[in-house]
Amino acid sequence: MLQVLLVLGAASAGAHGPTPQKVEESIAVAAPPEKVWAVVKNFDSLVSWNPLVETSMGTGGNEPGAERVVVLRSGGQLKDSLDEYLEDEMSYSYRLDTPDVDAFPVSFYSSTLAVKPGADGGSEVTWDARLYRADTGNFPSETQNDQAAIDAVTKFYRAGLEELKKKAEQ
Repeated sequence: MLQVLLVLGAASAGAHGPTPQKVEESIAVAAPPEKVWAVVKNFDSLVSWNPLVETSMGTGGNEPGAERVVVLRSGGQLKDSLDEYLEDEMSYSYRLDTPDVDAFPVSFYSSTLAVKPGADGGSEVTWDARLYRADTGNFPSETQNDQAAIDAVTKFYRAGLEELKKKAEQ
């Protein structure tokens, strides 16, 4: 009996669901934090500073519980909801409510965008996420595994931060 339990335990140890992954991207911007914050502070204005976004429309402004629908240029859409908005700290946190795993290989994320003072009067912008891959089964395909999810979020954040830098430094 003990041998059967050990075998079953070993088999189930190799077959587990997804573990949370983390992505953190940051960029130095040669502009004061207030100027950078002015570009990113409206939760539903992602389209104005992320070139991978076709449209972003929201309801509820910057109040917790506000929602936005982000339509991706590559196709597909994501629905996010705002969890926390801290004007004085120049940051907000949100989460994915409705994924589109065929367009963006993530089943869930929670993200925070923050603008802080940086070197020489500039700013440091950090965008981070805790996320789960698109396929939450034990044997995901290469297009919906942990690495695909990390790569998609990293690409999305990098594109946004680089465009934000351009806009804020003008």
